[in-house]
Amino acid sequence: MIKYRIALKFELSDIYLCMEWKNHIEFTYEISDFARRLCAKKKELDAYRPIPEIAIRSIKEALTLEWTYHSNSIEGNSLTLRETKVILEEGMTIKGKSLREHFEAVNHQEAIEYVEQLAHPDYVLKTKDILDVHALVLQKIEKEFAGRFRTAGVRIGGANFIPPNALKVSDFMDELIDWINLPQESEIDSIIHIAVFHHRFVWIHPFFDGNGRTVRLIFNLLLMKLGFPPAIILQQDRKKYYEALNKANDGDYSKIILLVFQAIERSLTIYLSALNNNQEDYQPISNIVNEPGVEYGQEYIGLLARSGKIEAFKEGKVWFTSKEAIINYQQQRKRTT
Repeated sequence: MIKYRIALKFELSDIYLCMEWKNHIEFTYEISDFARRLCAKKKELDAYRPIPEIAIRSIKEALTLEWTYHSNSIEGNSLTLRETKVILEEGMTIKGKSLREHFEAVNHQEAIEYVEQLAHPDYVLKTKDILDVHALVLQKIEKEFAGRFRTAGVRIGGANFIPPNALKVSDFMDELIDWINLPQESEIDSIIHIAVFHHRFVWIHPFFDGNGRTVRLIFNLLLMKLGFPPAIILQQDRKKYYEALNKANDGDYSKIILLVFQAIERSLTIYLSALNNNQEDYQPISNIVNEPGVEYGQEYIGLLARSGKIEAFKEGKVWFTSKEAIINYQQQRKRTT
């Protein structure tokens, strides 16, 4: 069982990073509340299963396209969402864009299709699957490194750590895979472990290149195994994403867990709002503040959204929420004061 505490920050050492990390996963009650909200929304989605393919086809296709676009963009690919769509759906090339950027889009799409084939409730993560996903990500780009753990040291620009010695990569990956495959006491514990897995994979940095795209594919494989839709970390949150990973290097998992949870909630909300036919309920915060009964201003509601305290999701740089989410939070605060 994961430990609860008010603060997440604690002292670290090389011993922690190498050996003790999995024994110190602690999080706030706010994170626990957010996790419960996600599991409740996932239960609501489960009630629709089996979902007719025609009912979600367009949503799935749109999210898959976004997944490829955002994951590649985080790593510096300059293709726009529209250009990515043209390459994947029409097989066209984009003037002024490099061949590598085209291959990154096609490769990532193929890797998604492979991951989707693996995802089922009884799936157990294996080293081979990680290597196969990485091979797909780097095929036609860096063939000599595709699907192989690194054999030398690396440094990451802007990171506050140096990845471990290449000779330790295989053992660290074995440890991580064994750990994430352990059964958890609850779905809440499972999704928190998946967020921590995301960071630990990045810290190990098992490949010379393609680590970010590979870990975002694998962590979504783990989410889909549980029945969650894939969670997309937006390229607009690139700086926040790297800052969250750096904080986790210092033992503070709160930011990476929050970012992952917000990505999960966005995907759940997109699916549920379509199935419930209530897409119109979700509006930009700037619109919601004008609704009768909303007692908070735009700045405060934005803070609640960014901190995960209300149901909200991000499109580009704009936060969306619903009047119901605000009213529920207002009522909850009144009951506890």
